[in-house]
Amino acid sequence: MFMTRVFGRTLFAAAKSEASAATAAAAASARMVHNPLQEFFEADRSQDDDQPVVYGRSWKASELRLKSWDDLHKLWYVLLKEKNMLMTQRQMLHAQNLRFPNPERLPKVRKSMCRIKHVLTERAIEEPDPRRSAEMKRMVNAL
Repeated sequence: MFMTRVFGRTLFAAAKSEASAATAAAAASARMVHNPLQEFFEADRSQDDDQPVVYGRSWKASELRLKSWDDLHKLWYVLLKEKNMLMTQRQMLHAQNLRFPNPERLPKVRKSMCRIKHVLTERAIEEPDPRRSAEMKRMVNAL
């Protein structure tokens, strides 16, 4: 299985380099084709890279308090996509008995999502209109 993966990646890399040598028009049209399922997988890094990849930190509540409702909404869905991608990758690698690289990324995403809910709950509590406050709390709890 290990040899298949190594040779498969080598062949895939060779095919990838041949595709990059194609004309610019063909490459541009190939880039325009987008499969939504690709968003569940992280772009492959070269196995030759010995440098560790450094990922960012989780969002702080103080930073999130400065953002608008729409910005928090967009950030929530970006984090949700990231979480789904990481969990898909972890499950796929676990099924192949491989190690999940950078497992610290998932808790960072979860912390950020939890902090967004906390900030939105704070805003709902501070809302002077009780009906609007109740509606905001329902929306936050549905997340």
